[in-house]
Amino acid sequence: MYSTLLTQLQDGIFTITINRPDKLNALNKDVFAELNEALNEVENNPLIRSVIITGSGNKAFVAGADISEFKNLTVEEGKALAKAGQTTFFRIENSSKPIVAAINGFALGGGCELAMSCHIRVASENAKFGQPEVNLGLIPGYGGTQRLVQLIGKSRALELLISAKIIDAQKALLYGLVNDVTTEAELIPKTIALLTIIQSKAPIAVANCIHAANAVFDHTQNGYETEINAFGNCFATADMLEGTNAFLEKRKPTFTGK
Repeated sequence: MYSTLLTQLQDGIFTITINRPDKLNALNKDVFAELNEALNEVENNPLIRSVIITGSGNKAFVAGADISEFKNLTVEEGKALAKAGQTTFFRIENSSKPIVAAINGFALGGGCELAMSCHIRVASENAKFGQPEVNLGLIPGYGGTQRLVQLIGKSRALELLISAKIIDAQKALLYGLVNDVTTEAELIPKTIALLTIIQSKAPIAVANCIHAANAVFDHTQNGYETEINAFGNCFATADMLEGTNAFLEKRKPTFTGK
């Protein structure tokens, strides 16, 4: 179905693998177009409960954007490229279904930006992170300047942005850039285990948690009001009734997403 992606759906978990290993899975126009198609599938397929985004091979998650596509771009074309990339990554960030980046190897430039747009990040021990765009006379364009500050703070983010320094998985964990670090062999199994736990929870409540958490950084809405509304709306769901009854009856709940 795709030329630059591999996809698999198993037990509600939809795995999207960026599959350009000869280019270290670099992001080009084809990858973005197909990633948007895959996100349409995520949104429209009720069998998909959660998502893993990863890269093929063990050298790179995504080593960056395909720089060959940047040559001879005008100012307006550069802006359009950044806007298109941001739009795709906003779709990931605002997905109502949990999306976890399983980061194997290099996550540089656009690859780091892709990882940061996911709700959770799990890294293998060989993962490397950085925003080295200043080496090209550029800055991150797919949301990297914003999300890096949000995740690790302004001072650390600026150090990485203006020095082009590459950090390893353990430092990324220390900084709060990733949630967990594991072995290469356990990267996907550990990510699946995490999503299996999440999938046992009420889907509407999970989606509302994502929406409310994102509102912290959305200046067009009041995060506390978003939380109040989402909390109240949960009372109209069958899952809230099932969850509270199961708690009182000392049994495990069976959620239906309704």
